Amino acid sequence: MAKVLFIKRDDIVRNSVLSGNVDSDKFLQFIEIAQEIHIQNYLGTKLYDKLRNDIIADSVPAAYATLLDDYVQPMLIHWAMVEYLPHAAYTIGNGGAYKHTAENSIAMEKNEVDFLTNKHRDIAEHYTRRFIDFMAFNNSTYPEYNTNNNDDVHPDKDAVFNGWQL
Repeated sequence: MAKVLFIKRDDIVRNSVLSGNVDSDKFLQFIEIAQEIHIQNYLGTKLYDKLRNDIIADSVPAAYATLLDDYVQPMLIHWAMVEYLPHAAYTIGNGGAYKHTAENSIAMEKNEVDFLTNKHRDIAEHYTRRFIDFMAFNNSTYPEYNTNNNDDVHPDKDAVFNGWQL
């Protein structure tokens, strides 16, 4: 299965707090994680695979391009930030695990990183609710949304993460 991202680096830089000088190797895997965990969860396997295959073939039909541009990409940008932010200050290399600090800067406290992560979660949930509402009225345009079976991921229709319940 070919790995394809539904957004480009410039999409996340232009539409989030991520600086353009951040090395792509530091966050691309978090886009992939967000796409596989969150986006596939809301699209379901069949629609997710349809979009992925259309992007690979470089032939995304107009209706699916609208879905990608207006709904999936905004969701993915902010779900990717939710995944990336807790790891942003850290690197694991040959010298071990270390935390970055820049000259003329003050490292954020954990509660500040948590606040920023939660703000992106709120934004991601907003875009996810918009997607779910859109699909409720337009699912006949995207038949893959309702054709999941067996071990496919079936689309989650609840956009809000309410924390873990024990």
